[in-house]
Amino acid sequence: MSRTKTKPERRATKTSSTSTNHGEVLTLAEAASCLRVTEPEVLGLLQEQRLPGQKVGDDWRLLKAAIDRWLGSAAPADEGKFWQSQFGALRNDPYLGTSSAKPTGSAAGRRTGTSNVLAGHGHAFTSRTIKDQPMPAIRYSNCCFTLALLAVGLTASSGRCQAPSPKPGDVMMEKYLALETAELSQRVLDGARTLEEWQARRPRLQQEFLDMLGLWPLPEKTPLKATVTGTLERDGVVIEKLHFQSKPGLYVTGNLYRPKASRERKRPEKLPTVLLQVGHYNMGRNGHKTFMQDHGMWFAKNGYICLITDTLTRGEIPGEHLGTYREGRWWWQARGYTPAGVECWNGIRAIDYLVGRADVDAARIAVTGLSGGGANTFWIAAADERVRCAVPASGMTDWESNVVNKIANIHCDCMFPVNTYGWEFTTVAALIAPRPLLFVNSDDDLGFPMAANRRIMARLRPLWQWHGKPELLDEFVSQGPPGAHAYMPDSRFAIFKWLNKHLKNETGPIQDVVAKTIPNEELRVFPTDKDLPSDALNNTIDETFVPAAQVKLPEVAKFEEWKQGLLKELRARSFRTFPERIPSSDKAPTPGVYNWPKLLDQTGPQTRTTEVGIEVTLVRRNLDDPAKPRERPAVIIVLDADEELKDIPDWAKGLVGADEPYVVLAPRGTGPSRFTRIPPYVERAHALLGRTVDQGRVWDIAATAHWLDGSKGSKVIGRGQAGVLAAYAALFEPSIKELVLVEPPASHRTGPIFLNVMRVLDIPDALGLLAPRSLTLVDAKDQAFARTAEVYKLAGIEKRLQRK
Repeated sequence: MSRTKTKPERRATKTSSTSTNHGEVLTLAEAASCLRVTEPEVLGLLQEQRLPGQKVGDDWRLLKAAIDRWLGSAAPADEGKFWQSQFGALRNDPYLGTSSAKPTGSAAGRRTGTSNVLAGHGHAFTSRTIKDQPMPAIRYSNCCFTLALLAVGLTASSGRCQAPSPKPGDVMMEKYLALETAELSQRVLDGARTLEEWQARRPRLQQEFLDMLGLWPLPEKTPLKATVTGTLERDGVVIEKLHFQSKPGLYVTGNLYRPKASRERKRPEKLPTVLLQVGHYNMGRNGHKTFMQDHGMWFAKNGYICLITDTLTRGEIPGEHLGTYREGRWWWQARGYTPAGVECWNGIRAIDYLVGRADVDAARIAVTGLSGGGANTFWIAAADERVRCAVPASGMTDWESNVVNKIANIHCDCMFPVNTYGWEFTTVAALIAPRPLLFVNSDDDLGFPMAANRRIMARLRPLWQWHGKPELLDEFVSQGPPGAHAYMPDSRFAIFKWLNKHLKNETGPIQDVVAKTIPNEELRVFPTDKDLPSDALNNTIDETFVPAAQVKLPEVAKFEEWKQGLLKELRARSFRTFPERIPSSDKAPTPGVYNWPKLLDQTGPQTRTTEVGIEVTLVRRNLDDPAKPRERPAVIIVLDADEELKDIPDWAKGLVGADEPYVVLAPRGTGPSRFTRIPPYVERAHALLGRTVDQGRVWDIAATAHWLDGSKGSKVIGRGQAGVLAAYAALFEPSIKELVLVEPPASHRTGPIFLNVMRVLDIPDALGLLAPRSLTLVDAKDQAFARTAEVYKLAGIEKRLQRK
């Protein structure tokens, strides 16, 4: 069934400017940087002839002056309202950062006429003109983050293009992330080369996958309390408006479509069933399930039961998908939380509900969806083997695309697991094998590039071949408008054919269904706001979905056993990339210095390499003689992220003796290696690769201490989060003998951030693991640190903990 249509040549017209004063000529990358958007978005604007530019050979060139005129001619001072007026599907979008509008029940985003926003999960694309397409065939998914960033990139007073100032650490971090991505990309199928090797790995991988969604051990399957709040009948189809609770207080609202006759018989016929997962449509209070009603009607009229559920975000009771993208909820990473886990669990519980119905054939259940719904399709089918076949549409792209090409910048958090175990992303899809899987994509989808789709399919095909069922894995590539992220007529039919074949053993032609649109308000599960449940936890489920660790204090005689157990768990969940001991940092090469005398004569800040691709900067005092540092103790003063690298900072002056040798260390991302924070590409990309920036800073501190390792070890001092980073470095570097923490935070909720760390312990217990080392806490006023003191007391060394 593999099929790719030939794409017609797409050209953009020349700029209308006739000026001979050409001004600055920009490449595609430079224009994207100027506009503060991604290169694919600029390319889309050019291809649709909305942005002035000229194609020279195979490359695009743009005039900065023309871009300025383009922006200035259209954008009024209130740019948030301007962009909402231009992008109709996002009008009144409550998720748009520049909008003060409230959710509405309008059908914003539905295709009316000849244009629509082509938008993807966690991102918004520009309007395209779509001609000669049948009305029921196109369904777009939208969210608003690229649009929000585009609005931020304009100057309110003039609408002029303001090129962002690059940060000194941007290039270093991008190269480092590319190196790590290349390494992870080699871990295809966890290294399995035969069916036997795969089958031996699969049970472990299944557990790891659930763990990365926050679902291991599996939560208790509490009573669903499923309730049908009303029914509608349209053209021989009955629509049940229902809700259930996947966990107590976690409500899932949905519309179930079934043939009218399916339950009216004395013995209901058991029908094949489709769980349809929805992308990010802006349907306000009605829930975005209502946008897919034509799919529900098609399935019911063709002998299926179809349950369409709202996802956590943009449902009738909305929660949050955008914690690290927009809301600054970096503690999601520390908690091991991802909304992908909620969506997967809601899907599993939806299947629990379906198999309990008398009219559902439990042996013939499929799951499908587009964009965010496509991602959910992967999660649910990989986690639950009751799914007979799966059809994800534009729901996955690999790490090379997400990290190196920065496609993750236009995807929200529900698109990714917490990559604790350093998976090559395709391994998720591999867990579906050898069940039927059709991977549907558009040929020019900005959020799901074809190059990544081809890599994914190439990695998956051997697995189905090993099972002797290569025909059960296929792809369908639809030709759409430039940048299209949507159900197109041909992709809809491909999905229907695949499900007919594998659920009904039918291979005949497909007929579309044209049904009168039901007003979205009539499909609400909770008709009025007064009907909404008061005990709903949807908007706060991130606080409780993944349980935080409850660490028991050690018994008096078993401190070391307690300590080693927690350290082992920390390594497994939060520091898997760390070796037994982190290697010493090395002197970074200095341009123009090629002999030892010149090298030793250097003064001022010194650059050192801590791992491949990472350089840190430090200032050293009383350490000029290279023979002495390893014969006497040294102090390492660690700078926090907002501190400048200079001589000893004011807050540390009273903590270092006049003659003590010391270094002031700026770990990665601080001082001279600061990187761009908006959009939060670096932090999010790290998590996709199974690490965090703060984890890397711990490595930098440990590597520096290893370099300074002398017979008396070293003392490390840090303020705020830097102090806690120093404490964790001491857990992995034996040469650190003493620590001074000034104003440390009391919880990882506020940082520093390590993946899953709060599933193991929190800061007070982590500081307790430092025993028997000397620890001084300065201005640590939170009562939580009494727990650290209790641990030191139980270890029998309470005098080595000082509080000032």
